[in-house]
Amino acid sequence: MAMAASRSLWASRAASYLKISAFPRAFSTVLKDLKYADTHEWVKVEGDSATVGITDHAQHHLGDVVYVELPEVGSSVSQGKNFGAVESVKATSDINSPVSGEVVAVNDVLSDEPGLVNTSPYESGWIIKVKVSDSGELNSLMDDGKYSKFCEEEDSKH
Repeated sequence: MAMAASRSLWASRAASYLKISAFPRAFSTVLKDLKYADTHEWVKVEGDSATVGITDHAQHHLGDVVYVELPEVGSSVSQGKNFGAVESVKATSDINSPVSGEVVAVNDVLSDEPGLVNTSPYESGWIIKVKVSDSGELNSLMDDGKYSKFCEEEDSKH
């Protein structure tokens, strides 16, 4: 009987050790007052203007970003549709717009410094600014609490 108890104690210790070692990093930064898409883009809305970028969680999974494909100013973007791409040392990932509207600015600095997406995903590493055509779309996006939970659930599946 004592043998079975010590074996289950060992197994639970091993499981907790493995769980800890599988996630050696701190959880990604998620900012309040932003909205999040389930494809890991964030949007900060000010009036009818929205700044869009990829989340800290996304840049962490991508690794070092080496190139950002930007749309043209004046082009239209649609919620949930691709408007560009982020290329990293690991992979190339599409960037989808969390809102619909017209691109009014692109972060040209990313052409020379794509790594800003890694080092400052919510500030210097923003990707586009959009004149929002349907503010009601924001209701389908996650707030910081829901997005944090979404990321934890997604990470636990891998």
